Amino acid sequence: MENFTPISGLIGGLMIGGAASLLVLLNGRIAGISGIFAEMLAPTPGDWAWRAAFVIGIIAGPPLVAALSGQPTEIAITTDWALLIAAGLLVGYGVRLGNGCTSGHGVCGLARGSGRSLAATMVFFAVAVATVFVVRHVLGG
Repeated sequence: MENFTPISGLIGGLMIGGAASLLVLLNGRIAGISGIFAEMLAPTPGDWAWRAAFVIGIIAGPPLVAALSGQPTEIAITTDWALLIAAGLLVGYGVRLGNGCTSGHGVCGLARGSGRSLAATMVFFAVAVATVFVVRHVLGG
């Protein structure tokens, strides 16, 4: 673990939990990214603005933090774009199939004590562990 940063991880986790809590307390909405984004595509009247602000904040947040901290983050995409697009489509399909994403189930669903979210989060983690094992130890990546 060469980039282990427990303090920034703790701060980030507290910020995510705080934001999710504020959204549900002040707006009565769950901070599931896939649901927020999907509802932007077919908006309910009067519901689009906060969703757009949420998505813009997710996209603009990292560059803003990098600019304010003076530590630019470099991202090097070394994978084929077709593979990234296919992976994104598969993730999107899985999110719709599972009625939510890791943020919705793992952060908000577990906080609400949802059994369905607990099952979904356990499956997410199991598949992630299996994927890493296969890629690193079976395929040699």
